[in-house]
Amino acid sequence: MLWTFATAPAAWFIGIDIAKDTLDWAVFTQQGLQLSTHGANTLAGIKTALAEFKALPGWNPKLAVFCMEHTGLYNAHLLELLDQQKLAIWLESSLQIKQAGGMQWGKTDKVDAQRIAQYAYRFRDQMRLWQPPREVIQKLAFLSTTRQRLNQAYNLLAVPVAEQETFISKALQKKLKGNV
Repeated sequence: MLWTFATAPAAWFIGIDIAKDTLDWAVFTQQGLQLSTHGANTLAGIKTALAEFKALPGWNPKLAVFCMEHTGLYNAHLLELLDQQKLAIWLESSLQIKQAGGMQWGKTDKVDAQRIAQYAYRFRDQMRLWQPPREVIQKLAFLSTTRQRLNQAYNLLAVPVAEQETFISKALQKKLKGNV
């Protein structure tokens, strides 16, 4: 869904850098950076950050766009909570954001959040809002990820087991396989 100023004028651009355990937030407006904050990547941590935004003069979450990179599993809490509140979510590929900003050095999660917010502001005329996938698609994605992780675990275990067999006598291997 393409969302432009003609359909809903955004005034607040929130960039979120997502890690497994933490979230870094940056609030950007036409006047520049308004707030940077850091918190846990939990429902409680997200609610705390959203509560901090209420202290901003003129804050209106319905005029905000929450922009973040695709991070798979790690943005699940954030997407769930923002979607429940019917807030505008913009998922963008990390490559797209990096290419738009040029070569960057000396990055931190805090700076990444600010760059994501600036990206959202700069390319606001090209934003595409996220819509949650149908439940069947979510289930298939979960099962596919689980299968992939199980395959990786099997591959990690298969090599040491196969390696171990080269150091055990053939007679003992036959006895062991007979008991399995």
